[in-house]
Amino acid sequence: MAEKTNRALKEFFDEKVKQYNKPSFIKDDPVCIPHLFTKPADIEIAGFFAAIFAWGNRTTIINKSKELMQLMGHAPHDFCVNHTIADLQKLEGFKHRTFNATDLLYFIDFFKHHYTHHTSLEDAFLKRPPLYQEGPGEGLTHFHNYFFSLEHVPPRTKKHIATPYKGSTCKRLNMYLRWMVRNDQQGVDFGLWKKIKPAELICPIDLHVARVAKKFGILQRKQIDWQAALELTAYLRTLDPKDPVKYDFALFGLGVIEKY
Repeated sequence: MAEKTNRALKEFFDEKVKQYNKPSFIKDDPVCIPHLFTKPADIEIAGFFAAIFAWGNRTTIINKSKELMQLMGHAPHDFCVNHTIADLQKLEGFKHRTFNATDLLYFIDFFKHHYTHHTSLEDAFLKRPPLYQEGPGEGLTHFHNYFFSLEHVPPRTKKHIATPYKGSTCKRLNMYLRWMVRNDQQGVDFGLWKKIKPAELICPIDLHVARVAKKFGILQRKQIDWQAALELTAYLRTLDPKDPVKYDFALFGLGVIEKY
């Protein structure tokens, strides 16, 4: 009976993935921001900001991300690496919810530091390949520590980058990794990164996704935290071990768009 139920749920979720994992999904989702670019480093940086801004109203997230890209001259990589003091002064009034210019300037410092030594942001998530060699979360914890390894980190900025070490779901980072890693040729996710495999990803989870997962009986944990993200992903791996996070499209679509 359990196997039959599992098969029926997989068929239902697979249909929902097909429904939402297509180019028409892009324009109303923060993933539209990295889709404005073709240069890999621009895609990485634009996508990172869009993901970090992704809480609250999606229209506001998209508009604020576009505002930042405009301030960066629609060339985020070049801006981060080659900016002048005058360029940075243009950012002084930028704000999105609790993210302000202080946070933004540190993010830019980090990108300048990283891209001076690496060609891709993927390397920032690799403590040692493969990504979760010591268990899920190892790469995210390493990224958090690396991101805040520069001198003079503003204490307020640390709240904007989550870490499993503190029990966070790391929803926005996991969403960003989905964008960069998954490569199914459907047009939404980019598949830029090759060292991290889709099978290693953790499903982004928030109130909406957790609500849907609990309705289907595939999430038992009450708290919406890192352990809940692991529990949900463990189930999704029974549906597709190689690409469990594709079901983020189904869960998100049901929870946010269909208000299931």
